[in-house]
Amino acid sequence: MTAHVASLRVYEPLAAFEGEQRAHWEAYAARGAAPSPAAAVVLEREAAVRALVGRSPAVLPQVEERAFVTEVDGVTLVCPWSTALRSLEGLEEFLADVPAALLDAWVPRELAEGLGDAVDAHRLAHADARTHLLTATWHVPLRWFVLVDAKEREVALGDGSGGTRRLTGRSLIYRTPMSRARRRVARALAVLRSTVEDGVVTAGVEDLGRWLEEFHPRSLVELDYGRLVDLLDDAELQQDESARDVALALAALGEGDPERAAAAYGRVTARMKALQGVESAN
Repeated sequence: MTAHVASLRVYEPLAAFEGEQRAHWEAYAARGAAPSPAAAVVLEREAAVRALVGRSPAVLPQVEERAFVTEVDGVTLVCPWSTALRSLEGLEEFLADVPAALLDAWVPRELAEGLGDAVDAHRLAHADARTHLLTATWHVPLRWFVLVDAKEREVALGDGSGGTRRLTGRSLIYRTPMSRARRRVARALAVLRSTVEDGVVTAGVEDLGRWLEEFHPRSLVELDYGRLVDLLDDAELQQDESARDVALALAALGEGDPERAAAAYGRVTARMKALQGVESAN
């Protein structure tokens, strides 16, 4: 339940929703009370803590259905949090890799044993639900950078002097139209399938492409470093050109230059490993 979470969000136009869902999000957006991404982290973490310390622990954190809201060219777009669905999917994915003998060390036994029924019940009750928001702790998955371009990078250094950490207003965000994100995935896959033997890398980009296909073609894709920026000083934040380096690596692969590709890929990997190293720092 760390605050150091990067996010990949899809904002859909209200036209992508139907019936009660559309009416709900239209009214929600009109109220103008949508929380900021920073506030969302706090709200969801608090809900998760309350769920886990209950007696008996709850399977899901209880959070009012909310969304991020933005506007592009006069069109309102929303990114529902879908906290319950994301919680179920995240816990299910986590427990799949935990040996049965070690379950009690990670989650209460009753929570783990009731997870399957909770997942089935939620999916049955929300058959049309989609996850608009992906998260990653202590790093940004490299495949996310395939979706964006270096020119779409927006850096804010906040209200302090250079080198100062943990200041309000600091951010590193990429925003791109869905159409561009899909084209970039297609181009990346064309290169990876013909040059990379590691099926895991290609499969990860394929999964990302399939996820994007679930949404309205006029959606907006947003990659947000979130509070990972607190782990970087101003100079590091300004110099983080990971999207550019991923693009250079793919271009080099396509041109048959694996050494140049490895150098660009290595720069991104080094940045992410430095962020992940903070998790275990004493």
